[in-house]
Amino acid sequence: MVFSSATFLFYFFPLFLLLYYVLPWKNGVLLVGSLLFYAWGEPRFVPLLLLSALLNYGFGAAIAAAAGRRRRLLLALGVAANLLFLMYYKYIGFFATVLNEAIGPFGHTVPVPAVVLPLGISFFTFQGISYLIDLHRRDIEVQSSFWRFAMYKSMFPQLIAGPIVRYRQIAHEIEHRDLPNARVWAGFRQFVVGLAQKMLIANTVAVTADRLFAQDPAQLGATGAWIGIACYTVQILFDFGGYSNMAIGIGHMLGFSYPPNFQRPYASLSMTEFWRRWHISLSSWFRDYLYIPLGGNRHGPLRTYVNLGLVFLLCGLWHGAAWTFVIWGLWHGALLVLERLGLGAALARAPAPLAHAYTLLMVMLGWVFFRADNVPYALSYLRAMAGLHPAAAAPHAWQSDFSASAATALVLGALIATVRLAPGAPARAAAALGRLRLPLQTLALAAAFMLCVLNMAAGTYNPFIYFRF
Repeated sequence: MVFSSATFLFYFFPLFLLLYYVLPWKNGVLLVGSLLFYAWGEPRFVPLLLLSALLNYGFGAAIAAAAGRRRRLLLALGVAANLLFLMYYKYIGFFATVLNEAIGPFGHTVPVPAVVLPLGISFFTFQGISYLIDLHRRDIEVQSSFWRFAMYKSMFPQLIAGPIVRYRQIAHEIEHRDLPNARVWAGFRQFVVGLAQKMLIANTVAVTADRLFAQDPAQLGATGAWIGIACYTVQILFDFGGYSNMAIGIGHMLGFSYPPNFQRPYASLSMTEFWRRWHISLSSWFRDYLYIPLGGNRHGPLRTYVNLGLVFLLCGLWHGAAWTFVIWGLWHGALLVLERLGLGAALARAPAPLAHAYTLLMVMLGWVFFRADNVPYALSYLRAMAGLHPAAAAPHAWQSDFSASAATALVLGALIATVRLAPGAPARAAAALGRLRLPLQTLALAAAFMLCVLNMAAGTYNPFIYFRF
């Protein structure tokens, strides 16, 4: 079940909200509703989700009661148990394939397990690890109730595709949360904005991106290749950013304050700034639980560069068990190291349009590996973007895949994502509208919602990219 489906919007969510607002057992309603939501798509993995909750609850209680070396040992065991789940379900096939590539020339191979990836396992595994580490650091108090902890682990708004909500961010709201009308309305507004981002922009450009990336890059030509990656660049932001806005909006409607996950990353003037704005819950997770414990930038430049490389290697692997994701992660790590070596200072001195263009180009080149099915395809696609393929005998007619609606969504999405606003511009615009602000906002939201409903009725393309991570 996805947020942008008729099943969710017109059946599951209204019924869930009715029960949630009317019944006094809000945590219980949320727990049961979340398990039903997860079971809709992955019923066989509901026991795994509950086992993960039980494991982290048990290790959390043990860590809270222990001291000294025993406390550190329990933390190590708890983190290892979480990682073993993730390694088995997400990486066992990849590691087996890599091993076969290494030992195959010697006449030996190992069977490659066919393991189905549970929805959201990367997200709820990182939630569990952060809970245990924060307990060990004494940043939070242990949760005494398993059912409240299970509710936190399984909350359906952020369960499948984030943002990664740490226990300490909502610990006080697990026990008590207020639901004033203003907050519910603000949550609804953010939900509709995210729904429009997903349905009206991401889904529209996704059709072109998928069709062009399904072609042989040698036959695309430079124009078709650039249109394909431009559409994917807009798609992935509005797909994942839209989902995050919907999740955060639902969180507000339930009384929870989920952290922001995107802050217009394509308006960045450097890769360092980009990673402060892109997938904030993940980048901050790696910063707090890996980069800083490794030493961060406290042990000299060389150690800092190694730490950055390792963090982004693991960030790439977190997104997927494939060499394309490894290269994507190392690409971003290398760019951040270059900015530490002096490129960042040069970008700060450069004209803003030049720094902006550089950042967008580096991001788009990285997205080629992120989107491609394999490394040879990604390299061939990059050659197509550079115009290095010889003229094909029968070039692909990319124009047939780039409809007027896709072109409109691409331009609109690019403008929304990349235009850098002057400080205070939104507040000044709101003040200028005065009393008209609320009626115009309501009218725009209603129009956007109706357009989304029409798209659903038409049965348009509607998957979420991050569900596979």
